[in-house]
Amino acid sequence: MGVFFLYWSHMLLQVSDQKPLGSWTVKQGQLLTCAAVFNKQTNEYVAVSDNKVIRIWKEEDIILDKAFKATVSADVRSVHCAHGAEPAVLFQKGAVRLLDSLLSAPQQPVEEVLVQDEAIRWSTSIVTDTQQLVIFTTELKGDHFLYLQRLKPNSVQKYRLEPEGPGLSPLSFWASYKDKNICLLYLYPNGHVYQSLVSVRAPEADDGAQVVSLPRDQLLSLPVGKELLEAASAIFLDDAHVAVVGVPHPSAGPGKDFLCIWNTNFQTLQAAKEMAGKLYGQLWSFSSKLFIPHGKALSVIPFACPRSSLASALGKLKQVKTEESKTSTVVPSWNTILHGEEAAAPKPVEARKTRTTRKMQSSLSLTIDQVQDLIKMASVEEVEKEVQGLLSGQDPNDPQPSLGQLAMALVSRSLADPKFYSSRALTQLVPTRCLSHSVCPDLLPLALEKRDYFLCQLCLLFFHDIPEAVTCACLKAFLSLSDLDAEKLSLEPDSVSFMEMLLSNEHAQTGLQNGFSPTFCEEDRTDAVDNPKAKAKEKKKASPQQTCPVGKHKAALINEILQTAYSEALLLPHLKDFSSDQVVLFLRYLEFLYLRYSTDGSSQTHGYRSPSLNQVMDWVCMLLDAHFTVLVMSPVAIGLLLNLQSFVKSQVRLFSELGKIEGSLQELSKMKMKNDVGQYSIEVMELY
Repeated sequence: MGVFFLYWSHMLLQVSDQKPLGSWTVKQGQLLTCAAVFNKQTNEYVAVSDNKVIRIWKEEDIILDKAFKATVSADVRSVHCAHGAEPAVLFQKGAVRLLDSLLSAPQQPVEEVLVQDEAIRWSTSIVTDTQQLVIFTTELKGDHFLYLQRLKPNSVQKYRLEPEGPGLSPLSFWASYKDKNICLLYLYPNGHVYQSLVSVRAPEADDGAQVVSLPRDQLLSLPVGKELLEAASAIFLDDAHVAVVGVPHPSAGPGKDFLCIWNTNFQTLQAAKEMAGKLYGQLWSFSSKLFIPHGKALSVIPFACPRSSLASALGKLKQVKTEESKTSTVVPSWNTILHGEEAAAPKPVEARKTRTTRKMQSSLSLTIDQVQDLIKMASVEEVEKEVQGLLSGQDPNDPQPSLGQLAMALVSRSLADPKFYSSRALTQLVPTRCLSHSVCPDLLPLALEKRDYFLCQLCLLFFHDIPEAVTCACLKAFLSLSDLDAEKLSLEPDSVSFMEMLLSNEHAQTGLQNGFSPTFCEEDRTDAVDNPKAKAKEKKKASPQQTCPVGKHKAALINEILQTAYSEALLLPHLKDFSSDQVVLFLRYLEFLYLRYSTDGSSQTHGYRSPSLNQVMDWVCMLLDAHFTVLVMSPVAIGLLLNLQSFVKSQVRLFSELGKIEGSLQELSKMKMKNDVGQYSIEVMELY
């Protein structure tokens, strides 16, 4: 691939060999005031001089003043040309115009989107499946905002970034499009790396002018030392790996001249490469290559992301031998990618490691018995470090049952010493599949006591022998958890992604699928009411649950309960201990799941870990069996019960129709087909 670099001196160079490909000149006193872009659709370059003059030229044009130019009515901030899209012009005051539309009337009035003293700090353009977007951030008196400008149709949404601290402004932004969301990654001077997801769906007409707070998740807390960062950048390489420049290497002292690859799943440094010369805090990724300007050079580093796993993150993933590489697929190593053959030789980083780092590496050789003895007296930090070191030496394909002893030792000390609790060590041990509830029966109750709901979720995910009493205790805790507290939790990503997918489709057009539609639901619900006034009252009172009654994180926890193995005879007595409010809330959520599954067939074909429709209906039946009398007597539950009745009727109707189709197909299979039908024939089959 040919990579080109356009300098402010108006010379185009090829990065691979610095070969001059072309140069251009402008009149004395004129300056290019924004970066030039290349429009691949027309093979033209677009730039802006003196803030208002748009210039368009081709490679054969030498004097820019003789090429096409147009003066616009307002100052231009930048020109963006996303791959496969038309160039878009971003003005200093936040207005956006497509280039062709702007050039058709260069002096057209341009609105001012930004208020006085609000300035743009970063911008980019992204093309989704159906539209083109221009994204930019602004700063106003220490507050930071994100604007999402949609083109065709034209609409803008404004988000407020959560404040990080006094005087702390984001150093870098990076954005990409994935799963119908814009993924925004940004880095602060204190080393905190955050991720925010922004829906590309256009807002409702009433919400377009509102400033919405942008939720964020912290992915990394990078070591910055005693001084704040001044020039640094972070970008996503894939779902689990982030590349960072301008941040000190954790083992190489205060220097900031490194490219570092971090694994966000396990918070580990995968590899680092020292870059000669000053780093400017700039980093780009395109076509599986990293572009890093440093000193007077621009390094282009090809990369391929290895599969993220605990073994690969800790450097213990087995590599295929050289003689086997011809027939086997080699899992790439980050050190091999960044250093090539130099990976086997001592690297400058190794020579600069501190005494503490060498001490930590030596502790990786501790046995399970030694770590178990250490748990009895060491601090939480020391225990977590030793458990991580022990797991790094374990073969993930060869589980060690003795790891269950570590979990038991951790739980025992936590119960004896209220000040000791190592959540990180336990969450690392549970996914090894070496534990079960019978091996460590106090683990899940301890996690409930400590309100460690992520550990609870992992136990529900990996333990298949959880007693029904403990399952109900978890369900009670989840139902009692407030949505505000639940949204602060860091949970298993697939479970949250499933709920985001369901919630994003809440307002989608619903039709007749799986034997159910809201229209039929309303008709069925009022069949038993003879009085027209009462029928209208009940119809209004008991509309199907169109919105989720709980937040996505709380729903993700409840979904784990729905997928847990149980015996109905053992579960029912414990369900009777639930309060009426908890039962109604749980039933409303099950109603929401049923409605989403029944009106959107794709909800169950997404590939996420999620409850099935049968599991949802089984829990509905158990709750009704355990609390039917209470629900019938409760005025709050009348509409809910009518909805559930309509669900049952729709399912009966569906299976009745399926039975008719089955009978017809059986009759067709008994019919003898004629062997010779000629070159052309028409046959009519009548089904009764």
